[in-house]
This record gives sequence, C-alpha cells and structure tokens, in this order.
Amino acid sequence: MKITLIYDNDAWDTRLAPDWGFAALIEACGHNILFDTGAKSQILLDNMEKLNISPQSIEEIFISHDHWDHTGGLLEILEQNPVRVYVPDTISSALPAKETIPFSLSGKIHKHIYSTGTLKNIEHSLCIQQDGRVVVIAGCSHPGVKTILKAASEFGRVSALIGGLHGFDDFPVLETLDMVCATHCTQHKQEIQSRFPQISIPGGAGKVIEL
Repeated sequence: MKITLIYDNDAWDTRLAPDWGFAALIEACGHNILFDTGAKSQILLDNMEKLNISPQSIEEIFISHDHWDHTGGLLEILEQNPVRVYVPDTISSALPAKETIPFSLSGKIHKHIYSTGTLKNIEHSLCIQQDGRVVVIAGCSHPGVKTILKAASEFGRVSALIGGLHGFDDFPVLETLDMVCATHCTQHKQEIQSRFPQISIPGGAGKVIEL
C-alpha cells in the first residue's frame, strides 16, 4: 500500500505548494483512489504534476465530507476524468461523475477496501485491510477520532491512522496504533509527535507513506 499526500497545510516536498486542505492518492489492492481534492484546483493539479500523478491515472475519488477544503478540486478533476465518486450520504448535489455512490452505513468498496459509513451525519473515512490489520484515512475527523476508530474496527484491528484529526486531544486513544500521521487541520500535531515518537510520522504535501 502506498499513500502519497498531495495537498496539505505543510509541504514535505519543497517543490510543492502548501495550502489549507487535504488530498491524498491511495494505491492499494490494485486500485488508485484519490482521497479528497484539497481547497484549490490549481494547487491540486500543480502538486499532482510535480508528483507525476496524472488525473487520468485516478480510477475513483473518495470524498470524506462536503467542506470546501476537501472538495475544491473535485469538479476540475472530474472534467478531465469523470470517474466514480464515493461520498457521505449527506452530499445531495449532483456531480459530473461516472457514478456517485453515497454511503450511509459502513460498506465495501472493493475487496479489502471499505467506508466507515457516514458518522454523526457529516463524514466517512476510508478503511483498507492489509495483513489482518486496518489502515484508516480520515479527512478532518469531525465525528471524533474515537468514533472513527471504533467504526473502522468492524474490519479488523486498526493499526494506522492518517489524516486530519482536528481538535483531537484524547491522546490515550492512539496507544493501540502502530502508526499515526496527523495532517491538515490537526491542532495538536506537536503534542502527538512528542507523546508518540515511536509511531508518529510527519505529514505534508509530497510525503509518501508505504505500508
């Protein structure tokens, strides 16, 4: 499994532009899934070009929730490549996509790839099974990290969490993880890194995580 952060508040790769928002390319189980699309389409596309990620290489898009900093590049990508889009069931607007699939409850996207379902009426997260463990990618964690991890545990032991954690400060919840990469809107990145130096890795646009 390979996860490339394309859009983030910080830049790991200094060639890339940092900006408030989140997007990542998930390469797992034989699929290329764009997770969220950042805030500004031009920054998304420029960062993708520098990372040699073509819009045509994207097979599907997973939108975690309907906030501007996660959907800003969506229409531009769909104009170039109108692929299938997975959304929380709270998104009602029509999209120029091959197909729009809303998730209310948890469900299967592909073999070993799942949605938690829309949690607390706002957001769903992507779950990927690997070697008996589960990797979770979250947009902003608006439903709460504990809620997301509990939902994801339906698919196995959660070993990794990647994405925005917002104002999360219930740090003991992370003790069972093997890896955490706090990105985007996470307010307590430094404390997470200082409390969990063995499992915490920095994010930033251009960061590549291989699991």
